Amino acid sequence: MPEDRRYARVAVDVSLAHLDRPFDYLVPPSMLDEATVGCRVRVRFAGRMRDGFILELTDRTDADRVQPLEKVVSAEPVLLPEIVDLVRAVADHYAGSFSDVVRLAVPSRHATTEKAAPRQRKDCDLAAARSAAHPFGHYRGGPEFLDAVADGASPRAAWQVVPTADPAGDWTRGFAAAAAAALVSGRGALAVVPDRRDLDRLSAVCAEVLGTDAFVVLTADLGPSARYRAFLAAARGHVKVVIGTRAAALAPVQDLGLVAIWDDGDDLHAEPRAPYPHVREVLALRAAQQRAATLFASYGRTCEVTDLVERGWLRDLVAERPALRRLAPRTRIAADTDFALERDPAARAARVPREVFEVIRTGLAAGPVLVQVPRAGYLASLVCATCREPVRCQHCQGPVRVQGPPEQKPPVSCGWCGRLQVQWACRECGDTHWRAPVVGAARTADELGKAFPGVPIRRSAGEKVLADVPDEPALVVCTPGAEPVAEHGYAAAVLLDAHLLLQRMDLRAPEEALRRWLNAAALVRSGADGGTAIAVGPADSAPLQAFVRVDPAGAAERELVDRAEAGFPPVAKLITVDGPPGAVDDLAAQLTVEAERLGPVDIDSPPHSEESWVRLTLRAPRGDGPTLVKGVRDAAGVRSAKKSAGAVRIRVDPQVIA
Repeated sequence: MPEDRRYARVAVDVSLAHLDRPFDYLVPPSMLDEATVGCRVRVRFAGRMRDGFILELTDRTDADRVQPLEKVVSAEPVLLPEIVDLVRAVADHYAGSFSDVVRLAVPSRHATTEKAAPRQRKDCDLAAARSAAHPFGHYRGGPEFLDAVADGASPRAAWQVVPTADPAGDWTRGFAAAAAAALVSGRGALAVVPDRRDLDRLSAVCAEVLGTDAFVVLTADLGPSARYRAFLAAARGHVKVVIGTRAAALAPVQDLGLVAIWDDGDDLHAEPRAPYPHVREVLALRAAQQRAATLFASYGRTCEVTDLVERGWLRDLVAERPALRRLAPRTRIAADTDFALERDPAARAARVPREVFEVIRTGLAAGPVLVQVPRAGYLASLVCATCREPVRCQHCQGPVRVQGPPEQKPPVSCGWCGRLQVQWACRECGDTHWRAPVVGAARTADELGKAFPGVPIRRSAGEKVLADVPDEPALVVCTPGAEPVAEHGYAAAVLLDAHLLLQRMDLRAPEEALRRWLNAAALVRSGADGGTAIAVGPADSAPLQAFVRVDPAGAAERELVDRAEAGFPPVAKLITVDGPPGAVDDLAAQLTVEAERLGPVDIDSPPHSEESWVRLTLRAPRGDGPTLVKGVRDAAGVRSAKKSAGAVRIRVDPQVIA
């Protein structure tokens, strides 16, 4: 072939595992000026038109037959070289394909936005941003971390934020200060948070510290135009700071100097689409590739972060114990002492012991009081009053629900099909009466309203989640994760039915329960200002004891030891393969690497599947993890090449381990 020909190496939008590689295409002379590295193209692949991205332009090809590009959709380079490397690393880490990950990295094109003139932005006042107040002075090694980032170094830290409404617990100002330090060094910053409420808080502080023109917000729910505008501002280098939710983890920040994640234990950081990457792992891979500073911050502590600390990859940023005791609210467990039981003998069995009422009454004299209830609704579940058999729909066997107080005889309806349950009778004993073993947030609000007449009751749960509440006496009843922010912090927090969070059928239940309790305590005033947090639950529970001591790191260290003994992540590599029995057996037969095989066992089928599904679990020591992941990926490629029947779902180190 003539040497003056130009070829494009294209990543074609095909998710088949055996075709997960770039393909060479000829660049026609008419497209030479438009075809740039990172731009979108259209190509013919296997007889069909496909989307793709140019990864490389070269004068050579090893292919015998090369088809020409059909179209350059846009000359805009939207897939930067460093993002290509990151996408490949994420795909390999999670046994996925390049095309699946690149869909998460690059939003759909919005032509009008792409052609519009870029917005004029003011430069950030770096001196003012660098001198803004921040909480790092309360933490051992905190000021040194910021100085190192500002000097162009790349320190990596696990920031154990004190759970308090005091400024020392304001992680948003800490993130803004870290981003300012990165800007001072001439580099960019990326911060990822779990949800929109956290993003709104961080955005407001960044606007105050950095200025509104110094950063963009990137999230999946922005809408096509706004999301693409923010994406282009980062890709073109017009802004160097990007904040957002899960969708921002792969944002094209140029000269990246800092990656930060808030509350990595929140399950919203786990992508629900294949190959199911977790933001924590994506940012860790990105920090290693691009040599960026790293800041993993939370009130709680996951085993994954603890493992990185113990291996020396992260350095702890923690408050000294005297400062922690002063800054955190006073925490305790209801009926935890012999004295409390002597005053209230029924406290251990009561849902709301006398001690809790005293905390609420004292707190209301000083401001709002937060009440956390693990479940939403009125009566969260129903059982037969005689034999305790769960109440099921007479038509579809689905769970039933009650939408109101029992004294008003509300209708009982199915949570699946919606049918009213008329003349219900227990299938086991024939009784026609039911009771509620678990009381939801709505019922709790009604009960507290009767116990504290005249006190405003505010609810935050389900579809109605409050962002904030005024700084005045009120009872704020909410479910975990739906806690509104009080302007000057809550005077007290009550965590009801703590045992329910511990009873979840999930390996992460203790870690998740402690995380939710600490997140609630973080909204309470400091102990020095009279803030109190009380939990109603078993006093001998290890997570509750860690809550009382405000010691999430110690709890995570003990949990990590237990996981090491049991052979669970992050100490071991765990891969689940879900699908129809024939498909799972076929993939297992193609697997050529050694691994412990658990199952297959029956699991619930997806709503769209008419076949039964099973789960095969593969486990290997951490050192053999990359080999196992590659082996599973290769086995999926063999099935793909053979066009084997039945799709399988592969998850590497799944977030939920039940």
